[in-house]
Order: sequence, then structure tokens, then C-alpha cells
Amino acid sequence: MEGATPTPAPSNTRIAVVTGGSKGIGLEACKQLAGGGAITVVLTARDEARGTAAVEQIKRLGHADVIFHQLDITDASSIARLADFIKTRFAKLDILFNGMDAGQRIDWMWTSCRQTYETAKQGLQTNYYGTKRVTEALLPLLRSSSDGRIVNVSSNFGLLSFFRNEELKQELNDVDNLTEEGLDELLAMFLKDFESGGAEARGWPAEFSAYKVAKAAMNAYSRILAKRHPELRVNCAHPGYVKTDITRNSGILTPEEGARNITSVALLPEGGPTGKYFSEGEEASFV
Repeated sequence: MEGATPTPAPSNTRIAVVTGGSKGIGLEACKQLAGGGAITVVLTARDEARGTAAVEQIKRLGHADVIFHQLDITDASSIARLADFIKTRFAKLDILFNGMDAGQRIDWMWTSCRQTYETAKQGLQTNYYGTKRVTEALLPLLRSSSDGRIVNVSSNFGLLSFFRNEELKQELNDVDNLTEEGLDELLAMFLKDFESGGAEARGWPAEFSAYKVAKAAMNAYSRILAKRHPELRVNCAHPGYVKTDITRNSGILTPEEGARNITSVALLPEGGPTGKYFSEGEEASFV
């Protein structure tokens, strides 16, 4: 059940929220975090039945410190309910693992093979703005932690090498001067170009362009956040090419291996890197 009452966590227990945790990489990340000891995991998903089933699956492995809370990252009221729950129950958040609502991601990704303005707009809402709103809602709780961490699941599709316009590439890579408002303006420009049929001429990424732009924007936002909040560890992590629904099980890595590439970033030693991009567990370039 949503918000089921857990056993109060000891003061030395870290609290982790995993979005999109009911299947695939998100589910495996929950298992790994819950099995690591001294971490209470709040597994979130849109579908309550799937989320509850995922929690029961993890508990059968002997990991008791996991609870479910419903979350739709595109619904402001759903995000607010999660934030209120975490604040009331734990008064802090130590780890935010921003994955993706699996159902939305799969449906959007494959329908985007036939990209339209509406699918492009929906892609930005899901893959950038939804994750950003979750982060903003939980940021005060992360700042209440003595060692708050944010890991945004990224993709090699978000690398700036896919941008064919050097000016766009440089603007997204200029972390010293880029702002959230500037990002919003860039995304509005992309949608305008897309709607008018001018995206290719402007030099935006080709094929799955909205997904690539959204992931690049999330990478840039993560760097902005890391600079603004040096007390937090804010990083992006690409899990690798994983056998999941989104890859139609054509990946090279297992979900367990992909999840390990992300949870390892969430569990880096205190005072570790921030504002960085990790590919398959190793620090890499945003370009």
C-alpha cells in the first residue's frame, strides 16, 4: 500500500528514494541499495500494484527496509505527496536516484520512432521536466542530510557529440554561465524548430532527437545543481546497454550489472566527485 508505515529507521540509517523502481534497472537498484545495509529504500512507481509487488519481491530476498510510495513524475500533486511523506516519516533524504517511469519511457521511446511535435513535447516533459520537478520537491530534504546525493540516470544518447551545431554544444557545456532559465530557452527553441521542421537545419540531434535533447538538458541541469549546492553530490550515470524492455532485451549487460553501474555512483565515498558524468561506473566526458 502507498505510504505503508515502516519501522522507524535508526538515526544512522540512510534514506533513499528510487523513481521508476518497479522493474528493470530501477528494481535491481532497489535490491542492491536495500541489500547493502543501513539504507531504507522508498521504491516509487506509477502503478501501485506493480510497485507493491516489487516491494514484496525484494522483501522475499530478506531485505525488510523497503517501502512503496506511488509516484507519477509528470503529476505535480503526486510529486508533492511523495515529498510530504518523506518529510513526515523521515525528515530527511540521503539519496535520490532519479530513474524513469518504466511504462512512460517504453511507450514514449518506441512511439518516438515516428516523431511528431506532440511526442517530442511529451518526451521533454517526461525525461527532463518530470525529473527536474521531483528533484526540486525533494531538494530541501536532501539538504537536511549530512551527505545528500542525487544520481540522475543518463544515457550515452545525451552526449553533446550528437549535437551538430557547435554553438548549441558549447552553450550546453558552459556550466559556468548556463542557467536553468537558459536551459528552458534552449528547449523552447528546440520545440519551435521541431514544430517548424527546422530542427535538422539548426543542428539539433537526429533520430530520437527529443530524447537526446532531454538527456543532454538533464546532464546540464545536474551540473548547474552541483555548482549551486556544493554540499550535495550530484552526478549523472549511464548504466550501459542493458537488457530491458526499452532495448527490447537486446542489450549486452544484465539489469543487475546496469544497476550496479548506477548504485556505485550513489555510494561513492563521502566528499567524492560532484557535477560529473559516469559511463558504466567510470567517470567520463559529457561531450
